[in-house]
Amino acid sequence: MRQGRGRGVGPASARGRASTTRELHSEQYGRVRAGAPPAEALARLQGRDAPSAGPEAELWMGEHPAGPAGVRRDGRTRTLWDVVSDDPERELGADCVARFGGRLPFLLKVLAADQPLSIQVHPDRKQAHAAFTEQAASGGQGPYSDDWPKPELLYALSPFEVLAGFRTRAEAAAVLDRLGVTRLRPVVALLDGEGDDTALTAALRALLEWPARDRVPLVREVVQASARLADEPGPHAEAYGAVVRMAQHHVDDLGLVASLLMRHQVLATGDALYMSAGGLHAYVRGVGVELMAASGNALRAGLTTKEVNVPELLRITDPAVQVPVIRPSAVADPSHTQVFECPVEEFTLYRTELTATAVPLVPSAGPRIVVCTAGAARLRGPDGEVVSLRPGASCFLPDSDRGITVEGSGTLFVAGTGLAAHRP
Repeated sequence: MRQGRGRGVGPASARGRASTTRELHSEQYGRVRAGAPPAEALARLQGRDAPSAGPEAELWMGEHPAGPAGVRRDGRTRTLWDVVSDDPERELGADCVARFGGRLPFLLKVLAADQPLSIQVHPDRKQAHAAFTEQAASGGQGPYSDDWPKPELLYALSPFEVLAGFRTRAEAAAVLDRLGVTRLRPVVALLDGEGDDTALTAALRALLEWPARDRVPLVREVVQASARLADEPGPHAEAYGAVVRMAQHHVDDLGLVASLLMRHQVLATGDALYMSAGGLHAYVRGVGVELMAASGNALRAGLTTKEVNVPELLRITDPAVQVPVIRPSAVADPSHTQVFECPVEEFTLYRTELTATAVPLVPSAGPRIVVCTAGAARLRGPDGEVVSLRPGASCFLPDSDRGITVEGSGTLFVAGTGLAAHRP
């Protein structure tokens, strides 16, 4: 078994180590505290002084080249990327190598969003491969960083505010119309007219391609109207309120208007949201465990200072794609484990409530990244080797490590592949 070190990444490209070596954890903290601001979540989770000296928004656990985790083996620390590259079949297993070409197919994060992240959408595998290949043949410049898809799963460790998929045409029309903004009447007419769900992408196009000279007046009028409606009773008061709060971080951003086309909701602690290819979404505020395919491909629609490639965004976006809350299913006792099933091969997320009785770790095969989010865990190998994890600490288990048991108290998340050979 191999102790791992995650990487902390803050907003606006601020980066810093968020060490997960077990010696740094204390019993004083070790959980995401109710009501604590997300900006303090990673420090509190790991038992460090909160708030931290610099911004921390993400704790990365994986081999992604932009932030590979460190793995301590035989007295020295190497990147997980290097470890996997040295012996892919031992680390990942033959099935994983055959399917994904010797690459760890997932990236696990603890996400602490203290301010809204960009509205974005991700391609499927076929779209990503074709677009990246074409981009490479044209000189390599473009919105794609690789040829992989990027489905995502978000598990809420605290109440988590999100924008998840499109509203129905009728609801989107009603939300925009209630603003009373004359400029938006043509967009409302698009949604009210005859046709199918492509009217939603037509409305999104109209907003994102709004004439440059009129963008700031439009956004400011929408924010002002939203502030008024947020204080009035109605089914969409929270969505209008979200526009006002997001405007504090993304001034005069067209994404503020576009967000009203999307379903606004707050995930309860313990809920999980699945983002498939083509589904428009944004993480607004909260703390969660995020599991995704190991890709950087994201087409943005707003709430960002990065490029918004409107034609490519609209080509990838599918207004019919739902961004659903998924319910876990139980893995057979005595594991006390739940699995969050997603229709992808790149990843599966497992959540185990630990007890003093040692039980088999789920899943038992394939590459696995294990992170403790509360309490304390002890992983024991068949040879008696023990790895102890405190909150915020993680370890990497290669496919060759079988027969692992786990015991302790608190909560453990395990990321594994979605391949049939690696499922319990």
